[in-house]
Amino acid sequence: MIPHRAQSFQQRAETTRLSAVVDRGGTSVMRQVLTGMGGVGKTQLAADYALTAWDNGSGDNLDVLVWITASTRTAVVTGYAQAGLELCRGDADDPELAARTFLAWLAPEAGRKPCRWLIVLDDVADPDDLRGLWPPASPHGRTLVTTRRRDAALAGEGRRLVEVGLFTEAEAVAYLTRALDAHGREEPEDQLTALASDLGYLPLALAQAAAYLIDSGEDAAAYRQLLADRATTLADTAPSGLPDDQALPLATTWSLSVDRADTLHPAGLARPMLELAALLDPNGIPQTVLTSAPALAHLTAHRARTGHQPTRGAAPVPPGDAVRALRTLHRLNLVDHTPDTPHRAVRIHQLIQRAIRDTLTPDRHAQLARTAANALIAAWPEIDHDTVLAQALRANTTALTTRAEQALYRPDAHAVLHRTGRSLGEAGQVTAARDHYQRFTDSATSHLGPDHPHTLGARNHLAWWRGQAGDAAGAAAALVGLLADRIRVLGPDHPDTFNTRHNLARWRGEAGDAAGAAAAYAELLADWVRVRGSDHPDALSTRGNLAWWRGEAGDAAGAVTAFTELLERMVRVLGPNHPDTLITRSHLARWQGEAGDAAGAAAAYAELLADWLRVLGPDHPDTLTIRGHLARWRGEAGDAAGAAAAYAELLEHMERVREPDHPHILSIRHNLARWRGEAGDAAGAAAAYAELLEHMERVREPDHPHILSIRHNLAWWRGKAGDPAGAAAAYAGLLADRIRVLGPDHPDTLTSRDNLAQWRGKAGDPAGAAAALAGVLADRIRVLGPDHPDTLTTRKDLARWRKEAGDIAVAQQSTDS
Repeated sequence: MIPHRAQSFQQRAETTRLSAVVDRGGTSVMRQVLTGMGGVGKTQLAADYALTAWDNGSGDNLDVLVWITASTRTAVVTGYAQAGLELCRGDADDPELAARTFLAWLAPEAGRKPCRWLIVLDDVADPDDLRGLWPPASPHGRTLVTTRRRDAALAGEGRRLVEVGLFTEAEAVAYLTRALDAHGREEPEDQLTALASDLGYLPLALAQAAAYLIDSGEDAAAYRQLLADRATTLADTAPSGLPDDQALPLATTWSLSVDRADTLHPAGLARPMLELAALLDPNGIPQTVLTSAPALAHLTAHRARTGHQPTRGAAPVPPGDAVRALRTLHRLNLVDHTPDTPHRAVRIHQLIQRAIRDTLTPDRHAQLARTAANALIAAWPEIDHDTVLAQALRANTTALTTRAEQALYRPDAHAVLHRTGRSLGEAGQVTAARDHYQRFTDSATSHLGPDHPHTLGARNHLAWWRGQAGDAAGAAAALVGLLADRIRVLGPDHPDTFNTRHNLARWRGEAGDAAGAAAAYAELLADWVRVRGSDHPDALSTRGNLAWWRGEAGDAAGAVTAFTELLERMVRVLGPNHPDTLITRSHLARWQGEAGDAAGAAAAYAELLADWLRVLGPDHPDTLTIRGHLARWRGEAGDAAGAAAAYAELLEHMERVREPDHPHILSIRHNLARWRGEAGDAAGAAAAYAELLEHMERVREPDHPHILSIRHNLAWWRGKAGDPAGAAAAYAGLLADRIRVLGPDHPDTLTSRDNLAQWRGKAGDPAGAAAALAGVLADRIRVLGPDHPDTLTTRKDLARWRKEAGDIAVAQQSTDS
């Protein structure tokens, strides 16, 4: 009995491949094996092929067509025996003999009229069932096998595997449209496209969904809501009557395969491996996750609990057995296992995942979720050197959170939630990191309460990445509220309270209040010394931040003195090779340069780079940062061409180890453009900044500080390239945005006013430049003080443009004062 063609049978690429398969020499392959996961339509393809061959009116009709449901060896022998009785006088009392007689009759024989035959063995469950039962090779006969297996034993000896995959999106939408249209139903194409995606383009799922819509009268949008409801199971989405003589509802399509896989070597591991994979990303799970220590412990416990190994004294499952379990699942088409792509080694259809999850009790589901989270953390390197691996781990965490969020907050927020946010930020996706911590904060508040330490921690990270995403003032404001809550919940001397004070001081400084940041760090340092002592690492770190913001507030020489004293303490307490000691050396070198000793800064960075390479290696983020500082101070010391060359080399290195949108890469491109300009190529610098601005506007919000900084430099180099009027116009636009975003007294706003005045003067309006600079000078004295380097620079520029405007007496007075 050959199955009928399915209603709305969908012609697809496999149909053509099946009817035209040839070997490499051009000879037709007479034995073909259709292999694919359950539900992809292998039986329907085989039925279409068989009926087409039987009904062929071209004069090449078949003489014999045998269709056998070959799920067991007994079924195959019985089918062959029946054919033997009907065609070649097989022995009715001996099915094995009758089957062999039939197979012998199929073989070509000299002098006998050729018999044109097709044998279809549908749904072979085990390649061993066909040992000795493969139809003979014959130029007049064809063999077609369908199976969920893809063992090596199915190929070879003139047999060719034909992989049957999912529908394409177009095929899936066309199928749904035709199936519904046959019953007078019409649905919006966008809903059918979305439904096809929800069902993973699986033909069996699409057929049963169409039947459900027809039987129930519901529309596609309602069915999609049913699918998305986590309280429902796949069984709830099945139609009351299965279409096309289908034997099983979608929910049980893979159950026999899972049972079979669990009996194969290594016994008892396939099901728990599949359960773990069912909670992770269907598009690719790193093999290291599924072979991590938590995953192996899960496999060991399951095998002991199900009797495949004694509970007491059970030997731990080795990593090799975990890989063998994956290979078993691969052979039965329950997963795709591709070891050559280890970071996306395991792929699994989303509906197989859904069917597996439907079998889990709530407690089992929660336990598996924590195990999967532990496995992700175990596979996650401390530093994301491999961007592909980091992306895969983040995608798997997102999938796990979607499917089992509540379990990740019982009893506390799991560490994988923090690790994902940090990974996003370190990859340069600062906006995504901010958004992740916003969701984290909302979920932690809901599951744990607003005063839980993990909720407060999530708020702390949210504020940090809000600042990194460009909203320093918003970060500071958020930290003010968080600080009050941490003092109330944890007390004023708790380390987390001190950490919030640290971050608050930092973002106050980034928002333009360098002096306020320095004052806040001075207060924090006194408390750290009181609570932990003067040599505690947190006290030392706070000393460093205090020194830094003193420098940012205009006291570069004071910053050098403070960092020099701190370095001596660091070497004594932590040792010369401790990362914090090396970072302190970096800060000292920077402020030496800012204090006027550019050559000394370059020499210090060159010496420091050698130590970073020795301690951390060439690809460590801090090593790459030191290379950038060294390039900068070489330029500041007078070697602009050398700085440009060093930045170009560093950019090439960074592009090998970082994502293209990483802030460090964008920063290097920024500095490379600057030093090309300083080396004499002003037009090239302007072009590079214009290209960088276009890139940044695609990956950052328009008011991000980095975009404003690039606009500043683009305007400058346009002026240097001979377009002072264009530079003045660009600075006028930038000034309006900086006033709106940062406020009128922010140092960057004052800098934009200064530069606008300069380029107005160079564009031919020295009197206007002088008048504007007089206003800038008054505001810089008020905001920064009379001795700040920026104030002194403005005073000098004002004298110049007054002189240019002809007011020599006033210019001399400005210089003297």
